Amino acid sequence: MPDSNTIRIATRGSALALAQANMIFAQCRKAFPQLTFEIKIVKTTGDRLQSQGIQTGQTLPKGLFTKELEVALVRNRADLAVHSLKDLPTELPAGLTLGAVTQREDPREVLIYRHFSDRKGFEPGLTIATLPADLTVATSSPRRKAQLLQLRPDWHVIEIRGNVPTRLEKLAIDPKIDATVLAHAGLRRLNFEISKDGILYGDAVPENTCATIIETGEMLPCVGQGAVGIEIRENDGRLAMLCQRLNHFNTQVCTMSERAFLSAMGGGCQSPVAAYAEVRREKIKMHGLSFGDGSQFSSATVDGKLNEAQELGQALAKQVKASL
Repeated sequence: MPDSNTIRIATRGSALALAQANMIFAQCRKAFPQLTFEIKIVKTTGDRLQSQGIQTGQTLPKGLFTKELEVALVRNRADLAVHSLKDLPTELPAGLTLGAVTQREDPREVLIYRHFSDRKGFEPGLTIATLPADLTVATSSPRRKAQLLQLRPDWHVIEIRGNVPTRLEKLAIDPKIDATVLAHAGLRRLNFEISKDGILYGDAVPENTCATIIETGEMLPCVGQGAVGIEIRENDGRLAMLCQRLNHFNTQVCTMSERAFLSAMGGGCQSPVAAYAEVRREKIKMHGLSFGDGSQFSSATVDGKLNEAQELGQALAKQVKASL
């Protein structure tokens, strides 16, 4: 059991990061009411680049949103670092480990576009298959871009940067943008909701914004999407014990498989690589894909035992690589 010292939870300062950190804070308070916890906001390289305006096509550094949080752990300025697991590199710095993975939110993507009441808008409830040709979709993700253009080669994809509210605002005011794609998990954690008739509601959502959930069978998510990872110092037994109470086993084994796949593919969150694992009937079933250098495509599906999560991800990568 952790001792009575204050447990410092490091997080980025974005609205989504704070929502996730507060979720972990609440879980910690519930599990260990006798302890004191505090949230410590750390500004990362990614935050600075976003505030300065990342140039289109600019190569982004590895660990864009995680490095400074890890430095805080190593220098004992924080005890837990809360990450969107999709942002956390598969290779962690020496002395740090992934202490827990919390229960996964909805991993699916959401296609967001303007309502027909706005200029060049469309009716609610449309999908990737039913929206018209020559649509311009804004996304900064090579993975999303590659899958979108595979499904709709008659569409155009352009870059977009910024947090969720910023991207929604750009969709509303920029005449060059018809649609964007965002993670459903992030929208839900920011308390956005999609109505039954396909309208997105929430604070700072422009009026008449349409939203359609994309099933994982149509577009695979980023590795770890929807899960929150808690990074700790690997030699700190008290924090390891705390993390045992926060960990969600099924999510942990699934994301372990996905991250093993990503590592074996040599990719990161900015690579055109995707994988999604689920636990079904006490087995892991995982589908993965890669677009290689952008002109290739390969996908495969594997399943295996829960205690072979890492080996399963590596096996999937071997199959996908063999067809590139």
